[in-house]
Amino acid sequence: MHSWNVSIAEAVDIQKKLASRIITRGCPEKIERVAGVDLAFSKKDSLGFCSIIIFSYPGLEALEEVDCAGEVTFPYVPGLLTFREGPLFLKTFSRVTYLPDLIFFDGQGVAHPRRVGIASHMGLWLDIPSIGCAKSRLFGTYREPATGKGAFSYLLDNEGNAIGAVVRTREGVKPVFVSPGHLVGVDESVRLALECTGPWRVPVPTRAADIAVAKFKRKYTSTVENAEI
Repeated sequence: MHSWNVSIAEAVDIQKKLASRIITRGCPEKIERVAGVDLAFSKKDSLGFCSIIIFSYPGLEALEEVDCAGEVTFPYVPGLLTFREGPLFLKTFSRVTYLPDLIFFDGQGVAHPRRVGIASHMGLWLDIPSIGCAKSRLFGTYREPATGKGAFSYLLDNEGNAIGAVVRTREGVKPVFVSPGHLVGVDESVRLALECTGPWRVPVPTRAADIAVAKFKRKYTSTVENAEI
């Protein structure tokens, strides 16, 4: 689709060109497996860590976990998360056995200044429906949703178009920011995120991936440090 060896300016230009290819309507016809993704980074060097966990749907039983470590060369730049995390995610995804019908990312979909957050970019790259579920807002305006579980308000762009939703997944807790990645609509993204959330603030798949990548990072780092002694 494009090279990953690009400058910041080139990365922005790539996002602008990809935006028109993102589809934010409809819903997967059949969902049997969903995936959760999360990444972590070393504070000592340029290593990154990625965990992908595949779950059955709607039962949300874990079927597979794939962990991978690799060099991360692109700097942290708000709005360009994909260029930092995308290559390692794709490397990890290439090792997945149970291909998912839907992928949840701990990040943005089209609720992004150029409409191409990591969920949109990677969904387009893989041609797999995807949803971004972030803990904080990157772009858009909204009204605070009601306090009850399942309440939500739309996240709007500068023209007043709905680009996502601010969703209360648990009563009395901070909402999450859900937006379509690719091949899913806004309302469908909200429904699927709520169906996959369980008793936690974030969807089960991304929560599990977050726990898994932290564990993998600790184990990997400990193994390397012990080998150097």
